[in-house]
Amino acid sequence: MFNRWVMVFLVLGTSATWFVQAEDEVTRDAAQIVGEVCVGCHGVDGNAMVLGAPKLGGQKADYLAKSLMDYKTGVRNNAVMSAFSSALSAEEMEALGKYFESQDSTLSVPK
Repeated sequence: MFNRWVMVFLVLGTSATWFVQAEDEVTRDAAQIVGEVCVGCHGVDGNAMVLGAPKLGGQKADYLAKSLMDYKTGVRNNAVMSAFSSALSAEEMEALGKYFESQDSTLSVPK
């Protein structure tokens, strides 16, 4: 339970900075967005170590960009991802998709 609260406060603290930057209407570099926002749950390379956070490294860019748009528009429902994606432009979503697609994945199939 303690770890969950730590994560909530980490996410909320990051999101406060995130929303201030989003007001500038400037397209941010994907690596910058990852370093400021995504890294807390998904890791810098998209290979999440946080329980419950999906691994994004190696996923298809189109799938990731569509998922972000679905969070932004309410098609997918997750409070944290909906909040973060609401501050992203379509171009930033595409850039994030390409960034994570270019990363190596640690996903494996059990034998």
